[in-house]
Amino acid sequence: MQAVLEEVRRSTPLVHCMTNTVVPEVTANVLLAVGAAPAMIDLPEEAEIFATVASALLINVGNGSAEQHEGMRRAAPAAVSAGRPWVLDPVAVGALPVRTTLARDLVAQHPAAIRGNASEILGLAGVSAGGRGVDATDEADSALATARELAATSGAVVAISGPVDLIVSADRVTRVTGGSDLMPLVIGTGCALGATVAACLGAARAAGLDEHDAVVAAHALFAAAGTAAARTTHAPGSFRTAWIDALYELAPAQVAELVDIQES
Repeated sequence: MQAVLEEVRRSTPLVHCMTNTVVPEVTANVLLAVGAAPAMIDLPEEAEIFATVASALLINVGNGSAEQHEGMRRAAPAAVSAGRPWVLDPVAVGALPVRTTLARDLVAQHPAAIRGNASEILGLAGVSAGGRGVDATDEADSALATARELAATSGAVVAISGPVDLIVSADRVTRVTGGSDLMPLVIGTGCALGATVAACLGAARAAGLDEHDAVVAAHALFAAAGTAAARTTHAPGSFRTAWIDALYELAPAQVAELVDIQES
């Protein structure tokens, strides 16, 4: 994990973000804070090209347009063809039909990671109708078996966000505990996490590091920054600033001291 975070700082991976209209600013600021470089490119003709140039691609299906959806369908296979990892964030999938169809189609395009809350993972797999918009109505452990199956069939590392994050591969489960109750009160934390997963995967793949560890590293860094920020503030507005500052200030070696990581 530490090696991945150090590699992000060293290599400054370029992350191509195709994300929803609510979160580009916080996503870009978070990527800069963790040591990556953001690029927001949605135009289909440009997205297909840029996906082959960037270190990694994030596809977040929340609140997109028809044009953006076309760009996503073109960018994902382009990234795979170029050997670039890409991350699927299935925001509110299962609850809304257009994005659900899109996300399920994109799973066939070999994402390196899929990151969502339990309801989104269950909705993506067709096990449930999803949560209440972006809010989960299911506990992370309730999606564990589904995540294992999704990891096995897609080849992706599947991350389930919650009070305890589960990072699931076909033969490995890692639990990351940490963070703050204020994190769900700040818009874009989950979406920015998806971008940070992409940054860690981009750095890891280029350096030959383990990709499950890369997904763990992103979640551990986010949780550690949440823990650190909550020590200085108790309201969401100031927490957002403190949290981004912590993402910037925490040394990779400090992250493991602020979270609990269990393997199974």
